[in-house]
Amino acid sequence: MQAEGEDAESPRRQQLGHVIHNRRLAVKLTLAQLSEHTGLSQSFLSQLENGRTNASLRSLQRISDALATTATELLAAADPTPDEVLVRATDNTRLDQSDRDADGTVRSLTRGPRNLRALEFTGGTHHGAREFTHPNDELIYVVTGAITLEAHSTPTTLTTGDSYYCPANTRHRWWAHTPDTITLLLTVAEDAQIRRSPHKPR
Repeated sequence: MQAEGEDAESPRRQQLGHVIHNRRLAVKLTLAQLSEHTGLSQSFLSQLENGRTNASLRSLQRISDALATTATELLAAADPTPDEVLVRATDNTRLDQSDRDADGTVRSLTRGPRNLRALEFTGGTHHGAREFTHPNDELIYVVTGAITLEAHSTPTTLTTGDSYYCPANTRHRWWAHTPDTITLLLTVAEDAQIRRSPHKPR
């Protein structure tokens, strides 16, 4: 007997496995090499590529680093309904997490490979050493609760209603103070071109 919600999750899990498998072949890595680069077992990676298990955001970030892409790009490519423009609060767009207390959960607010990406994080209190840089600008907005954001190794506390504009190529990381903190990330897709108006003389 299938567990409740399994039917809804299966297509996305299967598609994510196909995306990771095809990307691995494109960059000419064997499963053993991907395991070595990520620190994840070959058994887990094989199950993931075959759609038999899901990945936490932390694991997906390790995989995307090894595959010279991003977790957001992999998830966007794996969306089984990329043409949908509406995401309901009840829709299953949440990435499963292996350690919800530390990693929290993340839900995509857009479908498919859009030029504008939006992710809603709940929790995420893990103080990971991993820093992020993006080729395009990013906006980080605290819906409720508080987070600490480090940019260029300088920490800043953001609370409910605060936002932080993170320019392209800024090394940064952030974490929530409590498991019920909700943080919204808005970013332009990595391969999209930003048109900036030239400064006009006064």
